[in-house]
Amino acid sequence: MRANYDIIGGRLLPSEDANSKIQVFMDPNETERMYLLGELNLDEHTLASALDPDELARVEFEPDHVAVICKQPRHYSAEDNFLFRVSSVGLYLFKDRLIAVLSDDVSIFDKGKDMSNITGGLPELLIRLIARSVSQFLSHIRTISMLVNELEDKLKTTMDNKHLLHMFKLNQSMTYYMSALSANGTLIDRLKGASAKIGFTAEHNELLEDLGVDNAQCYKQAEIYSVILGGLMDARTGVINNNLNMQMKRLTIMTIIFMPLNVIAGVFGMSEYSEFVKGFTGGDDFSISVQLVAYSLFGVGLIAISFLTYKLLKVFKLD
Repeated sequence: MRANYDIIGGRLLPSEDANSKIQVFMDPNETERMYLLGELNLDEHTLASALDPDELARVEFEPDHVAVICKQPRHYSAEDNFLFRVSSVGLYLFKDRLIAVLSDDVSIFDKGKDMSNITGGLPELLIRLIARSVSQFLSHIRTISMLVNELEDKLKTTMDNKHLLHMFKLNQSMTYYMSALSANGTLIDRLKGASAKIGFTAEHNELLEDLGVDNAQCYKQAEIYSVILGGLMDARTGVINNNLNMQMKRLTIMTIIFMPLNVIAGVFGMSEYSEFVKGFTGGDDFSISVQLVAYSLFGVGLIAISFLTYKLLKVFKLD
């Protein structure tokens, strides 16, 4: 899909002109690829890099344009299941136009909303687009932090592994974001070093300096959240393991308490206790009342034995 824009009065506005200064291609089809490779003479490798989410951020210099590959967060949806991913964006700066190529159906201009006060032309817009990706990373990082807090509250009331797995995915997302921000930081340094070759002015260099600071702060914040998230997962895993050990300990104690009861009930349950009662009463009286008294005493005896077993476990501090 293709979208066209122009800078009018310092603002970025949608345009119907096919030869507009700013052209955005989202997941270009075969016809659009032929236009990019043929008429605009883009390098096939850099075009493929713009559509590859695993491509590293970098800048390359071609005879008639500068190719910039930067990283930005992908649009998150419920189907992603707590995994935030990263995509690549290709920015191709010509003398008279700026071409943007991306694989996701996500507008890099807030779906047509104005970008005001663009006084430095296309080079400034290039820098602003990179700055926008940094601000998107920061917004996603804050969202991840909110999700972590929600999952932490849920884990306090349940031992469901689902929430813990979600935290692992969020930690994996933070790793992706840190890698992307680090690559963008290298890209920004490369742009500052080649500012004269690209044609950046002093104002553009100031924007790059501010962008470098913002990217470094965003990376640091992602790093802090990643450390916190890793610590929370380790602590939560330890708590879950400890709770599981406590449950196993309680089950073991119950097994020990009921073990002698099972033996006694198994032995005397095969008519031996009835014969014992008959022998005790002389074998003449084994009425219902006698049976009730006999088996009631038998039950009380089992309870007494279980209580004694529990007391012995407490004496030896095995409870």
